[in-house]
Amino acid sequence: MDSDNLRLLINDVVTISSSGGFRDLFRKDCTDLCRRISLLSHLVEEIRESDIHSHPSHHFFHLFLALQDAKRLLLAASTFDPNEDGASKRVAFQFQCVTWKLEKALGNIPYEQFGVSEEVQEQVELVRTQLKRATERYGPVNSSTISRAASQPLLSELESLSSRNKGIGSLHIGNSGNIDHGVKLKVKHVAQGNSSRSQCLDEAEMVNITSSTVCESNGVEVDMDNSGNVSEESPDESKQPEIVVIPEDFLCPISLEIMRDPVIVATGQTYERSYIQRWIDSGNVTCPKTQQKLQNMTLTPNYVLRSLIFQWCAKNNVEQPTALLTGKIKKSDGSFRDVSGDIATIQALVRKLSSRVVEDRRAAVTEIRSLSKRSTDNRILIAEAGAIPFLVSLLTTDDITTQENAVTSILNLSIYENNKELIMLAGAIPSIVQVLRNGTMEARENSAATLFSLSLADENKIIIGASGAISALVDLLQSGSPRGKKDAATALFNLCIYQGNKGRAVRAGIISALLKMLTDSSGTMVDEALTILSVLAAHQEAKAAIVKASILPVLVDLLGTGLPRNKENAAAILLALCKRDVENLSCLSQLGAPIALTEMTRSGTERAKRKATSLLELLRKLPPQH
Repeated sequence: MDSDNLRLLINDVVTISSSGGFRDLFRKDCTDLCRRISLLSHLVEEIRESDIHSHPSHHFFHLFLALQDAKRLLLAASTFDPNEDGASKRVAFQFQCVTWKLEKALGNIPYEQFGVSEEVQEQVELVRTQLKRATERYGPVNSSTISRAASQPLLSELESLSSRNKGIGSLHIGNSGNIDHGVKLKVKHVAQGNSSRSQCLDEAEMVNITSSTVCESNGVEVDMDNSGNVSEESPDESKQPEIVVIPEDFLCPISLEIMRDPVIVATGQTYERSYIQRWIDSGNVTCPKTQQKLQNMTLTPNYVLRSLIFQWCAKNNVEQPTALLTGKIKKSDGSFRDVSGDIATIQALVRKLSSRVVEDRRAAVTEIRSLSKRSTDNRILIAEAGAIPFLVSLLTTDDITTQENAVTSILNLSIYENNKELIMLAGAIPSIVQVLRNGTMEARENSAATLFSLSLADENKIIIGASGAISALVDLLQSGSPRGKKDAATALFNLCIYQGNKGRAVRAGIISALLKMLTDSSGTMVDEALTILSVLAAHQEAKAAIVKASILPVLVDLLGTGLPRNKENAAAILLALCKRDVENLSCLSQLGAPIALTEMTRSGTERAKRKATSLLELLRKLPPQH
């Protein structure tokens, strides 16, 4: 099993992903899986460059099987018939197994034997972390099924599952990847010895469970037969958790999720607003459930059902739905504020974002920009009303004002932590980068600020770095307005904390841009330039580029003439450049650095004193011939 086969499989997955065509029910699951697999391409490339034939091929066997299963799953998710009995359940189960297999396979590869770089190992670990989270979200069917998933091909595994249809045939995981992971179902009875797992089961495990169910409690399989009686493989009945079953009428027919904002369409069927709106916006003119043609596209709020869902959640200790359902937002002091009036206004604005009239869209996004700037409550309500996907679509509009207001609205919304994931899930990054390259200066500034805000989450640093954003940010750093340069510098600093982005920044020309900032007579960007250099200096590619660009003399000059914080940062950068590098140390000595460093040990900040002392120690150990 060589790395070429792995590379071909990953390329196949990327090709499938680029072609799109995934069914709406599993679109998010497919795109998440494709994104995670594509990030493994760097690992495979480094393995290919090692002496692959000197290592046993079994290291890659499980990864190869998992990638094969992933490829088959993506094709199946694109072609399955959602109307076929049990089809959605089987596809959901495949996502469960493939995610588990990939995570385990990545953990079994001895990366150090193949000389895999530290930055790629870090990237793979982040992918594993994402897969672990997804595995927890999907939840296990039972221990024996998952054990088989590690060693059997997926298709035979599904055949085995079908043959046991009486045992678990009614477990509907449904669209588990699209379930709101903030909503959790409380289990009334806690199994002894497994309280951390049983007290709060993820909705992905419990959604739409009917009369026949298999669940796992402390290793005991509990099987509820069609009569509702419980038969078990262990005699200990006290360890059975009591399951909360969501009424079928509370679930959206499209997403299979509990509805937050139920609306009625022209045929009388009720759907979650965001899902039916997406259906209509995709050009569909029929009711998804009945296939009848919709006489109009009006979505009428189902207030009665909304109230019933709210009451049911409270009665069954299910975490309360969002402010759109309750009409209230919890304040910091624990009390609640009524926001029902704000909700109506915001929902009306969100509906206008998809209007075919340019003026209506422009007016709506202008108002949303204003509202999103005012308060956290507004940021919560705007996101919950489903505005983010519409705002992302407006990033590519030809109307300059609308584009500026859309990217600024996304920036404002990203300030609220929970919205960051929604923005990423909406696929915003490519469009933000496009605005960063081609938008007005105001739009470019706010695009850079948005990338900084989103990159505060570590896993987003990888996605943003791989999107082409770094070269666009370097361009803004070189030719932007004063504010644009500041925004670009802040975003680049944060992105370069991740090891894999440092080389990208160097190849994008960041070193020459930083030199220009350091030598600019106005001195307005010296702090930013030094801060970015401080995170790049230990990276080998960056280190070579810094020396080649003749930045050492500039840093030595700053040791004597800069502000206290500039001196401190310059000393820290020089220390990183000169550790285990005799040539750089010799250059430092020739430039007269010892004089400035000695002065810093007497009058510098505490950090500056430490860095200067360390550099002087290295200089004293410099061989005489140098």
